[in-house]
Amino acid sequence: MYAVIEAGGRQYKVSEGDIINVDKIDGEVGSAVTFDKVLLTGGAATVVGQPLIKGASVQGEITVQGRAKKVIIFKKRRRQDSKTLRGFRAFYTAVRIDSIKA
Repeated sequence: MYAVIEAGGRQYKVSEGDIINVDKIDGEVGSAVTFDKVLLTGGAATVVGQPLIKGASVQGEITVQGRAKKVIIFKKRRRQDSKTLRGFRAFYTAVRIDSIKA
């Protein structure tokens, strides 16, 4: 069984046992988290929400609170001796999906 959930403005296709990286969620490592915005569930029968499925949820456990790899933003204007270098590291939360309740 799988589900499509929305977290942090993005959509993720998940199934039990998957580990997904989402935008930072407040909580300690080992604590439970519930995703209530379920857009679709699949398996033996596919159920599509309009836009959400009422009563459906996905439970998971926070495994890691960390920072992603650095993204380099480099801007160069040719022939003008003008350039800018910036870096950015986003915070993320790794969540292991425990169960899908349709």
